[in-house]
Amino acid sequence: MNETTAGRGPGALFDRPLFVLEMANNHMGDLAHGIEVVRAFAQVCRPFPFRFAFKLQYRDLDTFIHPSMQGRDDVKYIKRFNETRLSRAQFDALVAEIRANGFLCMSTPFDEASVELIEDQQLDAIKIASCSMGDWPLLERVARTALPLVVSTAGSSVEEIDRLVSFLSHRQKDFAILHCVGEYPTPEANMHLSQIDFLRRRYPGVRVGFSTHEDPDNTVNVGLALAKGARIFEKHVGLPTDRYPLNAYSADPDQVRKWLEAARQALLLCGEGEQRLPVNPTERASLRSLQRGVFARRPIAAGQTIGSEDVYFAFPPEDGQFSASDWSKYATFTAGTDIPADEAIAPANALRQDVRAKVWEIVQRVRAQLQGSHVVVPGRVVLEVSHHYGLERFEEFGLTMLTVVNRSYCKKLLMLFPGQRHPEQYHLKKEETFHVLHGQLTLQLDGVERTCMPGDVVTIEPGTRHAFHSAGGAIIEELSSTHLANDSFYTDEAINANRNRKTLLSYWMD
Repeated sequence: MNETTAGRGPGALFDRPLFVLEMANNHMGDLAHGIEVVRAFAQVCRPFPFRFAFKLQYRDLDTFIHPSMQGRDDVKYIKRFNETRLSRAQFDALVAEIRANGFLCMSTPFDEASVELIEDQQLDAIKIASCSMGDWPLLERVARTALPLVVSTAGSSVEEIDRLVSFLSHRQKDFAILHCVGEYPTPEANMHLSQIDFLRRRYPGVRVGFSTHEDPDNTVNVGLALAKGARIFEKHVGLPTDRYPLNAYSADPDQVRKWLEAARQALLLCGEGEQRLPVNPTERASLRSLQRGVFARRPIAAGQTIGSEDVYFAFPPEDGQFSASDWSKYATFTAGTDIPADEAIAPANALRQDVRAKVWEIVQRVRAQLQGSHVVVPGRVVLEVSHHYGLERFEEFGLTMLTVVNRSYCKKLLMLFPGQRHPEQYHLKKEETFHVLHGQLTLQLDGVERTCMPGDVVTIEPGTRHAFHSAGGAIIEELSSTHLANDSFYTDEAINANRNRKTLLSYWMD
């Protein structure tokens, strides 16, 4: 292990799964025992490919406990805190041992004086306990540190978590939030691991983890949490002896080993999920053998463009032939040789050309034009590429269109590239208004030509024939009544007959 976050950039603590071993008061106020705890778990953790941290808890007991309550043995937590008290020198020795065994070192401060101790010891991160996530004086002090933060959310309302995330985000803190249940130990019925899903949906971009207080023998929950996207895991640990038995929610070294093995197996099974994996050739070949092949329905002459009427699809495919997945509106096939009826269409007898590259080039140009014009569009808006006479003539005749909303009212952005023309059309029902946002537009209404500049507004009534073009490129805001798919009529019947004149893209902005 032998890790440190010193000198690393933001997010270094979270750049791979982080397992936090919470010592809490399980050092039992006995430095020698605390050191044995660290050494025992170092042996357990060393074989695993995770990032590990040991976590302590800091309270300045002389000021943390009210003066009138000092020394009270009849109050559970006061008695526990006092019995397990360590001096500053002992905590320094424990931190040194944690680092000597390759762990990162974290601590949970419960008061402002403890934050100063964390800074003085130059620990690697700060943990905020669930009971402190609404302690604003403490949070304000923690936010002034340069350390990454991990915050548990047990017992918190949505509004409280919203406020916390907003507070830390506005201060540009490097932080993570943990799903946590503040029952010790937590019954399975109260585990609610799907809260991990909720946190990831509500706070996109915020790292999410799981602080666990279940039965220490449970190894199922960590795999489920990891599969749901948690990448930070916290568990109470201790080393049982005749003198120091463990509580019901702290795990011994063997239990932690099994817990980590379950996490490693879950990570192996989950694999990579943030991005689409590269195609597996073995998988691809196996699936292709189950697809239908493309066969000649009738004899096809060399040089002939192969249309849908010339082929059929059947199983099994022959080795190397084109399959049904190769046949789309983006692909054109030309016979390279005479092809008899029922023969497989394959690279040996036909040329396939794919125009997807052309569509992607258009997408890049749309992005560039929007950026250059400073026109901002909503995310995930649908992009429509109109290629009235085919993509091969798109530079001359075509249009890209973004539909922002289409209800009883409609708003679109129409984009022309330099030199592009939109052929003459009319609508029987729709009334539309053009508002030129960028560039110069030449607009023809019933054959009468006019020049429109940025800021110009023109209303086009139903039945009005209109065509437009731009020498230098233009962006037009179109405001209209509802757009109906069957309410656009081109004066050139060849366009009306072209059923493949539009390409729609939903995922193009990222």
